[in-house]
Amino acid sequence: MQMKKIAVSLFAAGIMASPLAYATNGYFAHGYGIKAKGMAGVGYALPQDTLAAANNPAGMVMVGDRMDLGLDLFRPQRGSTVAGNNCGSGCSLDGTYNGDDTSVFPIPEFGYNKMLNPNMALGVSVYGNGGMNTDYKNSPFTGFGGGSPAGVNLAQLFVAPTFSMKVNESNSVGVSLNLAYQIFEAKGLQPFQGSSSDPSKVTNNGVDGSAGYGVHIGWIGQVTSMITLGASYQSKTQMQKFHKYAGLFAQQGAFDIPASYGAGIAVTPLPDTTIAFDVQQIQYGDVKSIANTNAQGGKLGADNGLGFGWQNMTAYKVGVSHVYSPNLTLRAGYSTNNQQIPGSQTFFNILAPGVVKTHLTLGTTWTLQNKSELTFGYMHAVKKTIRGSGSIVPSFGGGEADIKMYQDSIGVAYSWKL
Repeated sequence: MQMKKIAVSLFAAGIMASPLAYATNGYFAHGYGIKAKGMAGVGYALPQDTLAAANNPAGMVMVGDRMDLGLDLFRPQRGSTVAGNNCGSGCSLDGTYNGDDTSVFPIPEFGYNKMLNPNMALGVSVYGNGGMNTDYKNSPFTGFGGGSPAGVNLAQLFVAPTFSMKVNESNSVGVSLNLAYQIFEAKGLQPFQGSSSDPSKVTNNGVDGSAGYGVHIGWIGQVTSMITLGASYQSKTQMQKFHKYAGLFAQQGAFDIPASYGAGIAVTPLPDTTIAFDVQQIQYGDVKSIANTNAQGGKLGADNGLGFGWQNMTAYKVGVSHVYSPNLTLRAGYSTNNQQIPGSQTFFNILAPGVVKTHLTLGTTWTLQNKSELTFGYMHAVKKTIRGSGSIVPSFGGGEADIKMYQDSIGVAYSWKL
């Protein structure tokens, strides 16, 4: 028990120190918990571990007394190409730029759940909600006086205390208080200072942090012995402003975390096989610093200032789990989404090319002799390129910016019953 306490303490320290920056469905993770990640992120109707609250808080009462520790190694490959640009006096931004100077990110996760009685549970899930990182060793903006290196780093951490209960034999409900903390840093963005309402708060101001909160509610119902349904709603997380970057983000540095909601179904056609399908909606369009477009016309930092031009996203996920033997479970999954970045918005998204659509996943769990579990998960996000279309405004020399990304991750989790 003492070793477990030490492990949890070290994990808590590590998760606060680790760079949790990545991008999958926009900048949200494709799933939460290594088991769910091995099934393309499905989890609304299929709780599998104590990270269940990240998908649907109602699932915690169904996982029992247990603890989970996990680590995902995430490797995004991102970059951009500029063509047809003329920034004056022989200047041109034309070229291909690699944003991978920082290439691998450790993403830890932790969950704990305790059954208060057979029908009620109290637990906590700690996880990286999402993020975005670009690190250009050679800046795409040097023609306008941008420094190198250039890029941004956004990371978001959720701590979600959760209460869940069984209303009857077939239905469970749950609620989480999402306690969020995020960090942000920008560097090499000097060319954008002239378009800002507060030029001193655009770039190279070091790391800034903000805290906030929201709520997450969910329901899971067993319709028949073979079919389970689930649904959840996560409110917009109201965050403090990034004061060091009040001249970059709309509304003087505001960067709330969008609301999301979804529903899912899990079907067990055979005793050892489960197929799950989720639909998730992420409301990127409701956060001005994410959604404002270059057509808004305002200065950076203003209420109508340029954002990333992201639209709302719908993600579709399907996963299968098969109990191959009493000690071995196999998983696979596929997910896709609508593209949230229009071709007209690619220039500013050189900093945030979260364009991948298709995720392919594999996973497995071994049950060890002491009944603890060792779980592995792998994800590959297929390369996606968005071609610019009227993307670079004339004041920056015109032309087009194309952005691209693909990703791989491999994760491991160790779990035990309490």
